[in-house]
Amino acid sequence: MKDIATAGRTKQILADHGFSFKKSLGQNFLIDLNVIREVLDKADIHEKTGVIEVGPGIGSLTEQLAKRAGKVVAFEIDQRLVPVLEDTLSPYDNVTVINEDILRADVPEAIEAYFSECDEVVVVANLPYYITTPILMNFLEQNLPIERYYVMMQKEVGERISARPNSKSYGSLSIAIDYYTEARVVQHVPKTVFMPPPNVDSIIVEMVRRKTKKVDIDDENLFFRLTRGAFGQRRKTILNNYMSVFENGKEHKDTIRQLLEAAGIDPRRRGESISIEEYADIYRKIKNFPGLKIISQ
Repeated sequence: MKDIATAGRTKQILADHGFSFKKSLGQNFLIDLNVIREVLDKADIHEKTGVIEVGPGIGSLTEQLAKRAGKVVAFEIDQRLVPVLEDTLSPYDNVTVINEDILRADVPEAIEAYFSECDEVVVVANLPYYITTPILMNFLEQNLPIERYYVMMQKEVGERISARPNSKSYGSLSIAIDYYTEARVVQHVPKTVFMPPPNVDSIIVEMVRRKTKKVDIDDENLFFRLTRGAFGQRRKTILNNYMSVFENGKEHKDTIRQLLEAAGIDPRRRGESISIEEYADIYRKIKNFPGLKIISQ
């Protein structure tokens, strides 16, 4: 039987099951085998690899994963796709489809239940564009035993994830990803390889989990509040942005300036010019300024 990831087979599957796309779920199915195979080659998927997939759709990527991996667990939120996947993936006994929202699923339990015989766990997914960031941060913040991520996403989001300081794409998301992983763009993907084609091109980002976090932080919530706050309004200086981060910020402007200077940061700099290490320096200096209180969120 022909592979799922072709235009002809995809159309036939959709017709056979009377399936219609839900725009609200960001459903765009891969129809290019070459793109999938390139991703799996880069991801080094083998028989001792356990793979988590998010949003398998009709199984175009899942099928190719099943041919290489020891075990594939695919989380699909759309109940209408469950019988479709039961049909398309019936030749593969190493695939389990879980009909759950990945943001609510017990991923640690799934890892323990399905990947005990695997040497590593990897995430490979064509992520829904509308929810890429929450999915990734949900994985990372749980500190799961996932070694690598190979995720396809909207080009703009991929550029933000892999951005470095002093670039227009660099922001609080870049810092958060850098804190947990080493990220890089490994492939650009045109919109023509999807059905239906999205409005924008895609990027595949590789994220490798760090053995130790990029900087030594004991209160991640506070640290990320500081990094997000620095980008409240990108054109503003960090001093001006931080007046909206701390309680009664305008009244404490001089103290905020002193905090930044104590961390070696020129208060006139913008958030996009400041590295994760420098944000860590700001975080560590806060304890010396007990009068500064972060606005709770």
